[in-house]
Amino acid sequence: MTTSLSRNRDYRLLWAGQALSEAGASASTIALPLLVLLLTDSAAATGLVLGASAAAQLVVGLPAGALVDRWNRRTVMLVCEAVQALAVAVLVIGLWWDAIGVEHVVLVVIVLGVCRALSEPAEEAVLPAIVPERHLSDAVAMNAARGYLGQLSGTALGGVLFGLGRWLPFAVEAVTHVATFLSLLFIRVPPREREPAPFSRFHREIGEGLRWVWTQPVVRVVALCAVGLNLFFQAFYLLMIAIAHREGVPAGQIGIMGAMLGIGGILGALVAPRLHRTLRPHRAIVGVFWVITALIPLALFVDPGIPTGVLFAAAAFLAPTANTTITTYQLLLTPDELRGRLSSVMGVALGVAAIAGPAVGGVLVDFLTPAQAILTCAAGSGVLTVFATVNPTLRRFSREEAVE
Repeated sequence: MTTSLSRNRDYRLLWAGQALSEAGASASTIALPLLVLLLTDSAAATGLVLGASAAAQLVVGLPAGALVDRWNRRTVMLVCEAVQALAVAVLVIGLWWDAIGVEHVVLVVIVLGVCRALSEPAEEAVLPAIVPERHLSDAVAMNAARGYLGQLSGTALGGVLFGLGRWLPFAVEAVTHVATFLSLLFIRVPPREREPAPFSRFHREIGEGLRWVWTQPVVRVVALCAVGLNLFFQAFYLLMIAIAHREGVPAGQIGIMGAMLGIGGILGALVAPRLHRTLRPHRAIVGVFWVITALIPLALFVDPGIPTGVLFAAAAFLAPTANTTITTYQLLLTPDELRGRLSSVMGVALGVAAIAGPAVGGVLVDFLTPAQAILTCAAGSGVLTVFATVNPTLRRFSREEAVE
């Protein structure tokens, strides 16, 4: 954490609490498919359960953003942490007494998805209120590092804990939500001056968020490009895991291969503040597209397993810099009363890509040879890269725009 942010008491509490919450959520995420397989012995049921959380976040995503802009954002985060702790605790008790069925798991997963749809835009919207503008890009980069770190530590911990007791990963998640709740209690957020609007305008408020994103040229183009790039990279990621499995790479190596994506992201997040200040916004954004487009075809020439993990790490390295540039610009550009809706619109768009990408990857695995599938992902990424490079809106995008 940078020196300036390390002296910001409220940001330290927010960062530490959310890091715990994300690590706990990652621990249970890796344990969930194992639990459903134990309960049902069905891979199809596992897929449905895992998809329930993403589906819940997508369904409530846009309304959640409007609610975040209506309500006290710190209170939203507190309630979400409390509800998540309670929901996971119920699951732990059921597993302890061996009284849990797959329908109970689905219900818990949906509750968690709804809470994340509310808490994530609330946290992003509250960030400019507790971090001065001059430190905002550093805070965005450190939040990215936190996400990668939570994913890595939680994933590793979840597998070990599940082997010791199937209820243990979920007990850890419940405890982390309680710890996050306690940290949020001590965060001081300046009050917002906003008159409550009647709920009869609620549907209009959702529409206002969509219109805001669509009428901002840079935000609109970046959103379209990010969705496309995420789709093709998610497809490539699943494709390489499937290829490694088919070629007999040990499961442990496949796990390390996937984890190297997080390692690249953490390293990239640590240098993102410096790169954000050094690179022009257009170069920071387009650089990620070119790197990923260049790396995907290299998978044809490296062995599946650890060498592919190196490609994953390299692909993730510049992503935090682009994310810092984009998110900082969006937060500074967007009026406070619309920040929750901005975050929810972007979250829904990227959620669609996160769901569609693995589906596309699965189709490529089933119907094409490995080489054809890899080149298809490279071609899709290449088209987006050229579009982002020559797009006049992105070419005119300058850092000065973000602070006007």
